[in-house]
Amino acid sequence: MSKESTKRAFVAGATGYTGQQVVRILAAQGVEVVAHVRPDSSSLERWRERFEGWGARVDTTAWEQGAMTATLSELRPELVYCLIGTTRARDKNTEEDAGYEAIDFGLTELLAGACAAGSPKARFVYLSAMGVSASSSSAYYKARWKAEESVRESGLSYIIARPGLITGPDREESRPMERVAGVVSGAIFKGLSAVGADTLHDRYAPTDAVELATALVQRALEATDDAIVLETPRLRCGRL
Repeated sequence: MSKESTKRAFVAGATGYTGQQVVRILAAQGVEVVAHVRPDSSSLERWRERFEGWGARVDTTAWEQGAMTATLSELRPELVYCLIGTTRARDKNTEEDAGYEAIDFGLTELLAGACAAGSPKARFVYLSAMGVSASSSSAYYKARWKAEESVRESGLSYIIARPGLITGPDREESRPMERVAGVVSGAIFKGLSAVGADTLHDRYAPTDAVELATALVQRALEATDDAIVLETPRLRCGRL
C-alpha cells in the first residue's frame, strides 16, 4: 500500500480474541492502526508491547462520549472497528443481563455516536453475531440487535458482521465448553463438507480469529456500498 493511499483504523476491542488479529492483519496490510485498550487495564504494558511490536500504536481514551469523540476527531480514521462484548461469566457480579445492555449495546452506541460526531466519513465495522434479529428473545441477542440498530441509525457507512461460533485452540480466555463445542461441531461440519454439504458447512461451521479477522479486514478495505451486512458464508475468505 503506497504512502498516498495509507488508511488509518481505530480498533475498539483490540485486546479480544478477534480484535488482536484484526490489529495484526491491518498493520501487515500497511494500514496505520490505533489499538484501543482500556486505561484501567492491568495488562496495559503487555498490550502496548504486543501491539507496537506489530506496528500499531495504543490509545487509552476513556469510555466516555466526549473523550471518545475528541479522540476520533483528532485521529480521523477511515475505519472504526467495534469488536467489543461481554460474557455472563464476566458479568456475574452485576444485575442479571446488565452487562449485555451496558457493554454490548451501550458501548457500541457510544462509539458509533462518537464516530458520527468526530469522524463522520469513517466506515464503522461492527462485530455482531449469527441469528441476531428484531425478534431475538435472549438478553444477549436483544442487546446485539439494539447495537446493530444504533449503527444503522448513526448515519455512518457501516459493515455489520454476523459470524457463528468463534473459537480455536489459540483462544487465551478459558472457555472450555465453547472449545468443546467448537471441536465437535467443527468435526461434524468438516464431514458434511467432505460429502458435498458445503452450504451447511459455510453457514454453521465454527471459525477462528484469523479467518474472521481476515474477512473483516478484506471486506472493509474493499467495501464500496454504504450499508453492508455480512452473514457467516461471506466471512470465510481465507487467512492472512
